[in-house]
Amino acid sequence: MKIRNLFSLLFLGAVLTLHAQQEKLVPYDALLSEAQYPFPVHYKSINNQKQHLKMAYMDLKPKQPNGETIVLLHGKNFNGAYWEETAKALSRNGYRVIMPDQIGFGKSSKPQQYQFSFHQLAENTMSITDSLQISRFILLGHSMGGMLATRMALMYPGKIQKLILENPIGLEDYKRFGTYQDIDRQYQDELKKTYDSYKNYMLKFYYDNHWKPIYDRWLNYIAGWTVSPDFPITAWDAALTSDMIYTQPVVYEFDKITVPTLLIIGTRDRTAIGKAFAPKALQPLMGQYQNLGKDTQKKIKGSVLVELENVGHLPHIEAFDRFIAPLLKFMH
Repeated sequence: MKIRNLFSLLFLGAVLTLHAQQEKLVPYDALLSEAQYPFPVHYKSINNQKQHLKMAYMDLKPKQPNGETIVLLHGKNFNGAYWEETAKALSRNGYRVIMPDQIGFGKSSKPQQYQFSFHQLAENTMSITDSLQISRFILLGHSMGGMLATRMALMYPGKIQKLILENPIGLEDYKRFGTYQDIDRQYQDELKKTYDSYKNYMLKFYYDNHWKPIYDRWLNYIAGWTVSPDFPITAWDAALTSDMIYTQPVVYEFDKITVPTLLIIGTRDRTAIGKAFAPKALQPLMGQYQNLGKDTQKKIKGSVLVELENVGHLPHIEAFDRFIAPLLKFMH
């Protein structure tokens, strides 16, 4: 009888926990219309691939400008809002900070027929800086944003003053490990995602199984889509961009980068696209950032490597003070 009561209490606790999670989970439409970003949001009209699109971005201007601008590029499971603390610190140091949401992400358009490529996203991003008459700027990319920042540095070396890559994905060619999953299969996989699956993934790969309340905000931006009627729209774009990451490696072009480059690497990170679809024997070999950072530094001539021990995929969220110090040092 006591055992039965114990199981009943455990079950009730699990139900109440799930209910509490769902209660605080705000359903967001595809454009995050109701989501509050930390700074005013502007929109750039973009016409490409026979479509009229809108690209959202934030533009934080410093009170005492030093004349320099930095563009911050978000990762795949995020949007420009998670740069809040970084942007405030950079602004205090005199930098103008531009934080775009890429097409398919955040508050930007979610096209359902679109040839996603890092080249296209690079052009879109450059159209914002061109419209703001910013001729040269510093570029920081995190995770997927690191792949995009790499592509931009290769396409526009004369416009990029300095390049910072924060735990970028794409430091290895995922096609060498995982079995290709076509877009339809990836879409079905995206549709299975929930608040719990996103949180469990972030706990494992980002935060070493230590959750802090501050992480809820970044989780809810994407988990809120899973309880929205627009979920099929955002899930489809997520599948399209996953395919872009898998099929468009940048790892073979690091030796062509000519701009001054800083690598900030949390060595506990084990993020790797397609790891779940790789053979079991190969999975432990993927996302070994304690090695990937060193390997990449050797490929990028003159690059600087800062390794953050016992830090995961999001140094600017998990260990901000340890992240911002080498960043500012490199930028000055």
